Amino acid sequence: MKAVFIGSISTLADTSELQRKAFNHAFAEAGLDWHWSSEDYRARLSSSGGRDRIAAFAKEKGIEVDAEALHARKTEVFLEKLRGGAAVLREQTQGLLEYARQHDLKLAFVSGTARESLEALVDSFGGAAALGFDLVTASGDAAPKPAPDLYLHALDLLDLDAADVLAIEDNRPGVDAAKAAGLTVLAYPNENTAGHDFSDVDGIDRWSDYLPAEKAA
Repeated sequence: MKAVFIGSISTLADTSELQRKAFNHAFAEAGLDWHWSSEDYRARLSSSGGRDRIAAFAKEKGIEVDAEALHARKTEVFLEKLRGGAAVLREQTQGLLEYARQHDLKLAFVSGTARESLEALVDSFGGAAALGFDLVTASGDAAPKPAPDLYLHALDLLDLDAADVLAIEDNRPGVDAAKAAGLTVLAYPNENTAGHDFSDVDGIDRWSDYLPAEKAA
């Protein structure tokens, strides 16, 4: 392996619960009697895009809402939490980042999240350079997952072959995107995606199994 691609913000830091609470905050402010429990939120993580999740939920409820405005407010609340230091780097991911830096592997953060959210998260850990990222992608750089475009975009920019890259993902759309791009895929589920079907990935949790044994920490 010559590179590691971190595939989502919740693979870097477990932000799913912060996101869920931000959604509920936005709903309450808008006067909606919606409350997504952890179970509700887990069920909605099988698809990508917070705005689309809101629109789909409103359709289920048979009401019209401004999904764009609700999602914008949710993002504001989420950013406040990130900037307040609420996110914690996932332990295994921290070990992986340290390994990559020590052994000159290229690192990319191949996310389809909004650039502002990405920057808030990355900056809370000292910035992209401190984490060792050679590239950080965001929504708007390419078609969203589960399309493989973001991964293909990163491969092109870093002049890498798919066979030389290990992708770390924590959700089903991300896994589908990485597999479609031809990458080796390791699932690193978070609390809210542990129930996703990861039966077709190359491995779960143990990134050290996919990097040179003689270099393993």
